Amino acid sequence: MIELTERAQDAVKSAISAAAQPVRGLRLMIEAGGCSGFKYTMGLADEPKPDETVIERGGIKVFVDNNSQEHLAGTTIDFVVALEGSGFTFNNPNAKSSCSCGKSFS
Repeated sequence: MIELTERAQDAVKSAISAAAQPVRGLRLMIEAGGCSGFKYTMGLADEPKPDETVIERGGIKVFVDNNSQEHLAGTTIDFVVALEGSGFTFNNPNAKSSCSCGKSFS
């Protein structure tokens, strides 16, 4: 199960409302890469792909490709504002290690 904190929900809803094209949800997936082996990829999407599962969190449809689900199970996504910059953070119980930027893991 993937969770979005209230701050993450607000950030996604704000991005959806500001999008120039129609948006129906948030695409979330894991890809090979990053400095730790895997990296998180997020983006606004108009519709789910055939190999994606749709979950709803706080009124937001989240499209998760089937290959990424096992890596994301139990993950909580937050949105933080800090002096170093603002962005999404991932608290992933499946990660054995992560890089200092928090955008990739192994």
